[in-house]
Amino acid sequence: MVKLMELEWRKLKQGMIVSELVIYWGVLMFLPMFFIKMVSADFGQNYSTIIPLMMAMQMGFILFGASLINQVVIDEYKNKTMSLSFSYPLSRKKLIMAKVLFISLFVFASTLVSFILSGISTYILDQIFHIINGQPTMAEITTYVGKMLVHAFMISMISFIPLFTFGVWKRATITTVLCAIFFMQFQNFSYLLNINLNPDMVNAALSLLGVFSVFLSVHFIDRLGDV
Repeated sequence: MVKLMELEWRKLKQGMIVSELVIYWGVLMFLPMFFIKMVSADFGQNYSTIIPLMMAMQMGFILFGASLINQVVIDEYKNKTMSLSFSYPLSRKKLIMAKVLFISLFVFASTLVSFILSGISTYILDQIFHIINGQPTMAEITTYVGKMLVHAFMISMISFIPLFTFGVWKRATITTVLCAIFFMQFQNFSYLLNINLNPDMVNAALSLLGVFSVFLSVHFIDRLGDV
């Protein structure tokens, strides 16, 4: 399985992926402080109030997951390399699971790195410009680390929501991206519609939807292959 995942990495347009990651990390390192300074100072009351803001901003990695689905799954269907893969002396289930694991681990690791970089840059910028009231406590740091791990996992699962319908079935690149943008902004839509939803419950439900999409994708490909 590890060798299959390494193969997926070698097949990617690596320069494009790395450039995309650098942009994500660069923007998210400075976005929380910019938002507090230019949009809403309420999030700067203390370090506890900025944590939900940072959690919401990292949802942007759902879009990165869609980008990986486009390259790892949809492009292979369109280039007919998926059919070639299915001719290998390996089960189709194992091949698609390698793709799923590769995408999930890549999104999870990238999101974790982003959380760490964003947390460090936010603290350093605050020491320079004094935008957030007070200093981070050990309890706040522990809360941030715990939420960082949970949210990175959830984001990696939510990013799979478009996989079956728009990746495996329809094989629609643009629609996959639009679907990712919708779920990336899902919490904001609830605020605009004045619907009170628990963010953690919503993310948990979306994560389960992503897992269900993976299940359908593996089952579909295992039974029908490249159709």
